[in-house]
Amino acid sequence: MEEKNLNEIIKELELSESIELISIPNIDLYMDQIITLFEDKLTHTKRNKNDKLLTKTMINNYTKDKLLMPAAKKKYTKEHIILMILLYELKHILTIGDIKELFGVIIKEDKVDPKKLSNIYQTYLNCKVKEIETFEASVETITKSLTEEVQKMDLGNDQKIENMLLAIMLTEKATYYKRLAEKIIDEKIK
Repeated sequence: MEEKNLNEIIKELELSESIELISIPNIDLYMDQIITLFEDKLTHTKRNKNDKLLTKTMINNYTKDKLLMPAAKKKYTKEHIILMILLYELKHILTIGDIKELFGVIIKEDKVDPKKLSNIYQTYLNCKVKEIETFEASVETITKSLTEEVQKMDLGNDQKIENMLLAIMLTEKATYYKRLAEKIIDEKIK
């Protein structure tokens, strides 16, 4: 894998872009305003331009599934927005059932402690910055190891084969993290 090319791809992911606490309004928002906030702040996370980040149906289903507290007079609080952001990030990997278990730690009787949730979210954002650095180093290590293995196996100089193997190895690593997260939910949270 051409390292410069891969570094450019990682840069294009805009991993460090997040919705900071200060960017979340302190006033309650209607559903359409939340959807607009997501589109404005998280568009870079879309794989395809036409993908929907959040829809009214999603928000209603999350509330029915008790992943979110019910809205008050059709308005959503800062706490709702934080939970929706976390939910958006988690649903790429975890099942709705697993996310419900996680959120059950902080949502009690349709209520959440705003200060605790803000602190949890800020901790998440702080750790995310560190994880991005670790991720970049890890991808570099995988790429070097893979290049060495490809040369040993005499697979030729086929960039598509090397890219295919890189995608497989990245998926394998993601699987390790997913399985560990599931074990933590099953054994330490349930």
